[in-house]
Amino acid sequence: MTVSYLLRRLLFTLPTILGVIVIVFVLLRVVPGDPIAMMIGSEATPEDIQRLREVYGLDKSIPHQFVVYLGNLLTGDFGTSISLKQNALTLVLGRLPATLELAIVAMVIAVACGLALALVATYWRKSWVSPVIDAFDSIALSIPEFLWALLLVLAFGVLFANLPISGRFDPARQTDFVTQFYLFESLLRGRFADALDLLRYLLLPALALALPLMAIISRVLSGSLREALGQDYILLARVKGFSAARVLLRHALPNALLPTITITGVHFIFLVGGTVLVELIFSYPGIGNMLFGAAMNRDLPLIQSVTIVFALLFIGLNFLIDLSYTLVNPRVKVG
Repeated sequence: MTVSYLLRRLLFTLPTILGVIVIVFVLLRVVPGDPIAMMIGSEATPEDIQRLREVYGLDKSIPHQFVVYLGNLLTGDFGTSISLKQNALTLVLGRLPATLELAIVAMVIAVACGLALALVATYWRKSWVSPVIDAFDSIALSIPEFLWALLLVLAFGVLFANLPISGRFDPARQTDFVTQFYLFESLLRGRFADALDLLRYLLLPALALALPLMAIISRVLSGSLREALGQDYILLARVKGFSAARVLLRHALPNALLPTITITGVHFIFLVGGTVLVELIFSYPGIGNMLFGAAMNRDLPLIQSVTIVFALLFIGLNFLIDLSYTLVNPRVKVG
């Protein structure tokens, strides 16, 4: 991976980010509804509403508002939340770690289980195991994340009631964390009791997010493995007398992983963006809960800040996907 490739990728990201900013900025302002009127209440006079519109710059034309907003972005000013009266970027970055931890735990579950299911289905593809796994994948894919969340709440919050179904951690526990990454900080500091408690609260929402992605990974990887097993280099490995497990893990898997990495990386950002309903169902204090409130209140600066942060995450993730190609299979050259 050369420096010129990195510079080209950086150059190509600028129009993407600008396009996201323009589209979100314009769409939020042409949608019916006045955020100031929603914020100030019914007892306010037209003069009060007009005064606040001037304070937030909403009395100007859309092109003028965009020029001012873009200039503020270049200085690191993402605006002030209309509903919460705080710096919008600070609010987003304060909630983002909780959502990232939820998405990462869900991704780990999906990748580990999807990889295991694909390997088992491929290894025993001529037995009853493969059809059973295919049926499970179909069921997992046919049910959306929010419905899985409701089913898990019903199962483990009502029928068995042995796992927490709301919040991020036990409020009775002492929480003297330095960062907002509670789980990662607990693991790094060796506070495994806190980490275990956090994982208990993360398990159900993470599983609701992971189940559909697990099925996608299992199906894509199974198809890639079966295609790889028909290649000439696999035949050569079998002629050399290698066991079926070694042929599958050492020869077929590295090549079959490439399309799976792409699917997994692309779905990770959708996993982060798709946490809104799951976080609402489990009362999880992440960015999804905050985004729902911002959308209900037409909090334009907060919605714009969330969108820009998500766009930057998506761009960074695409870069990491390209980098992972060379790590999984050194014969693949990027750029």
